Amino acid sequence: MKIRLGLLGAADSFEIIQSVIIKYPEIICMPIECLTEEDLIKKVTPLLEEVDMWLCTGPITYKIVQDWKGIEAPVFYITYTGSTLYKTVLQVLYEQKIEVDEISFDSGNVATWEQALHEAGIKTKPRFVESEIISLEGLVQYHFELWESGQTKAAITGHPIHHELLRLGVPTYRTLPSTMAVEAVLTNILRTYEMLHFRATQIAVQIIEIDSFVGLIKDTFSTDDIFRIEIKYMEKLLSYTKKVHGSIKSSGFGRYVIFSTRGLLQDITGNFSRVPDIHEFDQASKEAVTCGIGIGQTVYDAEINAGNALLHAKECGKSTWMICFDDKKIAGPLGKPEQLTYSYTSEQLESVSQQTSLSVITLNKLKSSLKKLSSDEINSNELANYMQISPRSARRILTVLEEKGFAKVVAEEKPHTRGRPRKIYKISHF
Repeated sequence: MKIRLGLLGAADSFEIIQSVIIKYPEIICMPIECLTEEDLIKKVTPLLEEVDMWLCTGPITYKIVQDWKGIEAPVFYITYTGSTLYKTVLQVLYEQKIEVDEISFDSGNVATWEQALHEAGIKTKPRFVESEIISLEGLVQYHFELWESGQTKAAITGHPIHHELLRLGVPTYRTLPSTMAVEAVLTNILRTYEMLHFRATQIAVQIIEIDSFVGLIKDTFSTDDIFRIEIKYMEKLLSYTKKVHGSIKSSGFGRYVIFSTRGLLQDITGNFSRVPDIHEFDQASKEAVTCGIGIGQTVYDAEINAGNALLHAKECGKSTWMICFDDKKIAGPLGKPEQLTYSYTSEQLESVSQQTSLSVITLNKLKSSLKKLSSDEINSNELANYMQISPRSARRILTVLEEKGFAKVVAEEKPHTRGRPRKIYKISHF
């Protein structure tokens, strides 16, 4: 197992970090000096496919990476606590001959800095701590204004804020990572990689049904003709099966089962966010394909989950793809704006289910719909769209919840065309 680890941040931190990484033969380190978003675009973008995980030298670099949103792989950062912090404070106190409450801090909350000072035997508490990394410019301004107004006499921060404050004349010191902090984050990286690797090798089963096959069967009387049609579809699916390094078998007229692994399927579906393209199928054939994907520790578990996913897909109509994970969560329809992720079980929703006679799955779909809308208010048309049911069924669900005290009407919308006003329900106790 070799982990390709991209190291991002200020170059003066690399030596400390790499001196620890060298003790981990399973990690290949790729140091890349990045101080701005422009650096990330220029230096990191070409390497996105070559790096498994990323490590930032500190929270400020991590903030820049998170704001950029260009990295999909896991990103970690080294935290500054304990000796890392109080060592810097002691240096400031010794060199500047000042008190702790005359220093401005960032890259940590008040409790973190107080704990570090307590470990160093310093009882004075810090007065000026910016716990939020608002922006690089904002942090520079925060420290500079305190110093310029005479409230502070020095600042402790990270790179590149450190460099900018020095340019402005502020006595500034920066924290550097400790070997213990580096070892802690490397241990976390190794565990995460093992977990992701394990998940990627889980069994994935796809049960594909081609709806148009049934129509062809009705018009075909020869067994040989039926067999030829089946072989034709099998051949078209073979090249797709090769893409996922899987195997395929026929499971009855118009139904095929493909076996592969979670990692490969995750790649071609964009982390299960879209339907994979079967190039050999024309548009009409693609629209006739319904698929259930199952993930499991064994082939048996994965097939059971694939069957459940297929049932949910059929409820939404043909050309729908759904997935059932090993934790029994359902996601889908893949590739559609109304894609939801919901669970079979929930102790809280079990109680609601017993009081309303609505199934836990229905309640979980409703809960996921609200999460998708980022609201606790919904109307029947929105619910129908997300749950792929009729507006009438959606109205019935909302009415039942209202009757049992889990929803209340908070407003009414007048439709653009003729018709009765749509009630907007506020959902509670979920």
